[in-house]
Formats: sequence, structure tokens, C-alpha cells
Amino acid sequence: MIDAAQLRELASRKLEAQAATCRCRVLQTPAWESITLERWPEGVDPVGTLRAPDIDEPTFEEFHPDGTRYDSPDAPIAVAWFPFNRSDVHVCGACRTVFLRYTEYGGYYVDHRVRMVDPALVV
Repeated sequence: MIDAAQLRELASRKLEAQAATCRCRVLQTPAWESITLERWPEGVDPVGTLRAPDIDEPTFEEFHPDGTRYDSPDAPIAVAWFPFNRSDVHVCGACRTVFLRYTEYGGYYVDHRVRMVDPALVV
């Protein structure tokens, strides 16, 4: 399991110059976006999870102290709150960009979502 401090440190290793032209560009979204598994680039691999192993049903409550929303690019990355508390951490092997990925399960659909980690937003 990765905590907030570890996530912030991991995301601070991003190689900015390489990220601009990297194969992971399709994932470089500042807010949560849907992405099909077919579009997930090779070389962006899981390195851990934000899911607490001792919690069977993590909260669906969100953390937005400054009035942001789920889809706001400047929404805080609050690891104990939804949807971060259901996310896995992935890192691009080429440019070291860090991504969060979780799956939204609806009544009739499955939606894979991704968000790039900005270390300044990790709380």
C-alpha cells in the first residue's frame, strides 16, 4: 500500500522533458478520464495501491474543501477519500509519470478511469 507521502515522492520523480512526447501521453490527464483497456499503453505498470487492505468497503465520500468537484483538474488527491481510496498506482517506465487508475462499476457498465498525479495536489 502506498500512502500520501510516498505517492507525492513518487510523482515528483517525473521526467518533464520526456513526458511531453512519451507513449503515455494518452493518460496524461489532470482530472479523471475514462480510458479503455485497449488504449492503455505498454510500459505503464502497476507499482502499488491506495486501497487499504483492512477495509472491505472504502467510503464513497469525496474530499473537496475548496469547492472542487470529482472532475476538477485542481481537485485534491486525497488518498483516503473516493475515488482515490479505490485506486491503483501505475508508473510509466519511460518518463516516470505517475497515474492513478480505478474502475467504476455501474448497473450496466464498467468504466476504467485514469488521472495523472500532480504531487502538489496530494494531501
